[in-house]
Amino acid sequence: MTQETAVKHPVTLYTEQTPNPETLKFVTNRMLFAQNTADFRDAEAAKEWSPMATALFELPYVKGVYISNNFVTISKEFNYDWADIMLKLKSFIKEYIESEKDILKDGYAEAKAEEKSNDTINYSEDDAAIVVKIKELIATYVKPAVEMDGGNIEFASYNEGVVSVVLQGACSGCPSSTVTLKSGIEGMMKRMIPEVTEVVAIAG
Repeated sequence: MTQETAVKHPVTLYTEQTPNPETLKFVTNRMLFAQNTADFRDAEAAKEWSPMATALFELPYVKGVYISNNFVTISKEFNYDWADIMLKLKSFIKEYIESEKDILKDGYAEAKAEEKSNDTINYSEDDAAIVVKIKELIATYVKPAVEMDGGNIEFASYNEGVVSVVLQGACSGCPSSTVTLKSGIEGMMKRMIPEVTEVVAIAG
């Protein structure tokens, strides 16, 4: 009788450029966080919820960490070149995943969901119907494209024609994100939802 042994596949990692020159996407063959997205702008935010992001922030050139699905998007300090730090980051992330240390602490997704529910705005019946359309449009057309670029977009609020969104990961601080937001996302929303007059990005 043969005893079955679990075969561990080696961790593979490759990089993808993003529209943001200060941000790089590190893609792996392991699922890191399937429940949601985790965006950490500084070490203090990371300490509460993410051992992986905390470890990355200990590197002097890491400015931001965004974790989603099977990739980590790293924002670097502007005075470093990717040519000098990319291989170091690849090795660091690969070794971290191989060591099977915690990526995020238990309860993160639930805590974020609760935060969102506490921020819920009570809309009128007409506005509530518009908000549903906006959320569907973001989920169907905008999110997949933004995720390909190593970022994320979240609906924040709707008020008198103005849609507010939060940009995360590679999209946060990206020079081209304003152009994308105005010419791409805003243009599409105005065409598909006539009540929308403007789309603006707010801090998350």
